[in-house]
Amino acid sequence: MSRATQNCLRIIAGQWRGRKLDFAKVDAIRPTPDRVRETLFNWLAPVIRHSHCLDLFAGSGALGFEALSRGAASVLMCDSNKLIINKLKQHASLLQTDAANFLQQDALEVLRHNKLKFDVIFLDPPFNTELLGECFSLIISGNCLKEEALIYVEASSRQTLPPLPANWTLYRNKKAGDVAYYLFKTN
Repeated sequence: MSRATQNCLRIIAGQWRGRKLDFAKVDAIRPTPDRVRETLFNWLAPVIRHSHCLDLFAGSGALGFEALSRGAASVLMCDSNKLIINKLKQHASLLQTDAANFLQQDALEVLRHNKLKFDVIFLDPPFNTELLGECFSLIISGNCLKEEALIYVEASSRQTLPPLPANWTLYRNKKAGDVAYYLFKTN
């Protein structure tokens, strides 16, 4: 696979279906694979339209732009890397959307200082780190979720998830190669 192909993603469905977006050439970016995104957004189909989303480790922007393409009201895309945020802003301009907002900040700091509530949170941190457990705690302590919210988690299939908050239940999950992905709902 060429470097150019490696740094490109395709929006699967919605108003920007088939659009290809290149993403920042940063080694840490690991876009959610097409088939995983397709499954995830099939799961989210009943709720994604008009939802307010947080894409906490935005990276390539695959999850955030897919959500917007499928009718999300807004997506706050966060990443600590300036190159990534600048590229995501370019994509929003290219797609002519003002429903994407951007925050260049560490994910844990975003959660510590957040005052917003979200219908859907996308958590796709670097694999094999302790970030998921810290994010779970901060999402709860920061009161970041609306009622009946959904939390998407993507992790290494070899990684054990940290303990879940008491009011989260597993709604759906699958594995695809090295990727395990989960959708939790609040009750």
